[in-house]
Amino acid sequence: MSGFADNRSIATVALVVENYDEAIGWYVERLGFVLSEDVDLGGGKRWVTITPANRQGARLLLAEASGERQASRVGDQTGGRVFLFLETDDFARDHQAMLAKGVEFREAPRFEPYGTVAVFADLYGNLWDLIEPKRRG
Repeated sequence: MSGFADNRSIATVALVVENYDEAIGWYVERLGFVLSEDVDLGGGKRWVTITPANRQGARLLLAEASGERQASRVGDQTGGRVFLFLETDDFARDHQAMLAKGVEFREAPRFEPYGTVAVFADLYGNLWDLIEPKRRG
Protein backbone atom coordinates (compact mmCIF):
# COMPACT_ATOMS: atom_id res chain seq x y z
CA MET A 1 0.00 0.00 0.00
CA SER A 2 1.48 3.33 -1.10
CA GLY A 3 -0.30 5.55 1.41
CA PHE A 4 -1.48 7.89 -1.36
CA ALA A 5 -5.04 8.53 -2.49
CA ASP A 6 -6.13 6.80 -5.70
CA ASN A 7 -7.87 9.88 -7.07
CA ARG A 8 -4.85 12.15 -7.68
CA SER A 9 -4.01 13.62 -11.09
CA ILE A 10 -1.74 16.22 -12.62
CA ALA A 11 -4.15 19.11 -13.01
CA THR A 12 -1.99 22.07 -14.03
CA VAL A 13 1.34 22.55 -15.81
CA ALA A 14 3.06 25.95 -15.73
CA LEU A 15 4.30 27.32 -19.04
CA VAL A 16 6.56 30.38 -18.82
CA VAL A 17 5.57 32.97 -21.46
CA GLU A 18 6.74 36.46 -22.46
CA ASN A 19 3.32 38.07 -22.33
CA TYR A 20 -0.05 36.89 -21.02
CA ASP A 21 -2.23 38.36 -23.75
CA GLU A 22 0.07 37.36 -26.61
CA ALA A 23 0.14 33.77 -25.32
CA ILE A 24 -3.62 33.63 -24.76
CA GLY A 25 -4.21 34.86 -28.31
CA TRP A 26 -1.85 32.32 -29.88
CA TYR A 27 -3.14 29.26 -28.01
CA VAL A 28 -6.79 30.19 -28.52
CA GLU A 29 -6.45 31.14 -32.21
CA ARG A 30 -3.87 28.60 -33.39
CA LEU A 31 -4.62 25.55 -31.22
CA GLY A 32 -8.30 26.12 -30.48
CA PHE A 33 -7.78 26.19 -26.72
CA VAL A 34 -10.19 28.05 -24.44
CA LEU A 35 -9.38 30.57 -21.76
CA SER A 36 -10.48 28.97 -18.49
CA GLU A 37 -9.40 31.61 -15.98
CA ASP A 38 -7.85 35.06 -16.06
CA VAL A 39 -7.65 36.45 -12.54
CA ASP A 40 -5.75 39.62 -11.63
CA LEU A 41 -3.49 38.86 -8.67
CA GLY A 42 -2.16 42.39 -8.35
CA GLY A 43 1.31 43.71 -9.04
CA GLY A 44 1.08 42.78 -12.72
CA LYS A 45 0.59 39.08 -11.99
CA ARG A 46 -2.36 37.06 -13.24
CA TRP A 47 -3.64 33.50 -12.83
CA VAL A 48 -4.24 32.56 -16.48
CA THR A 49 -5.22 29.02 -17.42
CA ILE A 50 -6.11 27.55 -20.80
CA THR A 51 -7.35 24.11 -21.80
CA PRO A 52 -8.22 22.25 -24.97
CA ALA A 53 -11.80 23.02 -25.96
CA ASN A 54 -13.05 19.69 -24.59
CA ARG A 55 -11.43 20.52 -21.22
CA GLN A 56 -9.73 17.10 -21.15
CA GLY A 57 -6.36 16.58 -19.49
CA ALA A 58 -4.22 19.05 -17.60
CA ARG A 59 -4.72 22.76 -17.97
CA LEU A 60 -1.83 25.09 -18.79
CA LEU A 61 -1.00 27.93 -16.44
CA LEU A 62 0.45 30.73 -18.56
CA ALA A 63 3.05 32.27 -16.27
CA GLU A 64 4.50 35.54 -17.51
CA ALA A 65 8.26 35.58 -16.95
CA SER A 66 9.45 37.71 -14.08
CA GLY A 67 13.11 38.64 -14.17
CA GLU A 68 16.04 37.57 -16.33
CA ARG A 69 16.24 34.00 -15.06
CA GLN A 70 12.63 33.19 -15.95
CA ALA A 71 12.81 35.14 -19.21
CA SER A 72 15.80 33.00 -20.25
CA ARG A 73 13.59 29.89 -20.01
CA VAL A 74 10.82 31.14 -22.30
CA GLY A 75 10.70 28.82 -25.31
CA ASP A 76 13.26 26.41 -23.90
CA GLN A 77 11.83 24.98 -20.71
CA THR A 78 13.14 21.49 -21.50
CA GLY A 79 16.45 22.20 -23.20
CA GLY A 80 15.14 21.52 -26.71
CA ARG A 81 13.18 18.35 -25.99
CA VAL A 82 9.49 17.98 -26.71
CA PHE A 83 7.76 19.50 -23.71
CA LEU A 84 4.04 18.94 -24.12
CA PHE A 85 1.90 16.36 -25.91
CA LEU A 86 -1.37 17.38 -27.55
CA GLU A 87 -3.39 14.19 -28.00
CA THR A 88 -6.09 13.96 -30.65
CA ASP A 89 -8.57 11.39 -31.93
CA ASP A 90 -8.00 12.54 -35.54
CA PHE A 91 -4.42 13.46 -36.43
CA ALA A 92 -5.12 14.36 -40.08
CA ARG A 93 -7.96 16.75 -39.17
CA ASP A 94 -6.02 18.58 -36.47
CA HIS A 95 -2.74 18.64 -38.39
CA GLN A 96 -4.50 20.25 -41.36
CA ALA A 97 -6.35 22.77 -39.17
CA MET A 98 -3.15 23.73 -37.37
CA LEU A 99 -1.26 24.17 -40.65
CA ALA A 100 -4.09 26.38 -41.91
CA LYS A 101 -3.74 28.52 -38.75
CA GLY A 102 -0.01 28.96 -39.33
CA VAL A 103 1.35 26.52 -36.74
CA GLU A 104 4.97 25.63 -37.57
CA PHE A 105 5.56 21.89 -37.79
CA ARG A 106 9.21 20.88 -37.49
CA GLU A 107 8.74 17.57 -39.30
CA ALA A 108 6.39 15.64 -41.52
CA PRO A 109 3.90 13.34 -39.80
CA ARG A 110 5.38 9.97 -38.93
CA PHE A 111 3.93 6.64 -37.93
CA GLU A 112 5.34 5.10 -34.78
CA PRO A 113 4.36 1.92 -32.91
CA TYR A 114 2.54 4.14 -30.37
CA GLY A 115 0.68 6.29 -32.94
CA THR A 116 0.82 9.05 -35.55
CA VAL A 117 2.90 12.03 -34.47
CA ALA A 118 4.56 15.26 -35.62
CA VAL A 119 6.54 17.87 -33.69
CA PHE A 120 5.41 21.49 -33.78
CA ALA A 121 6.62 24.67 -32.12
CA ASP A 122 4.51 27.13 -30.18
CA LEU A 123 4.90 30.89 -30.50
CA TYR A 124 8.00 30.89 -28.27
CA GLY A 125 9.65 27.79 -29.76
CA ASN A 126 8.64 25.22 -27.14
CA LEU A 127 8.32 21.86 -28.84
CA TRP A 128 5.09 19.88 -28.71
CA ASP A 129 3.95 16.59 -30.17
CA LEU A 130 0.61 16.42 -31.94
CA ILE A 131 -0.21 12.76 -31.45
CA GLU A 132 -3.00 10.36 -32.25
CA PRO A 133 -2.27 7.33 -30.09
CA LYS A 134 -2.55 3.94 -31.69
CA ARG A 135 -5.85 2.35 -30.78
CA ARG A 136 -5.53 -0.57 -28.43
CA GLY A 137 -7.14 -3.88 -29.08
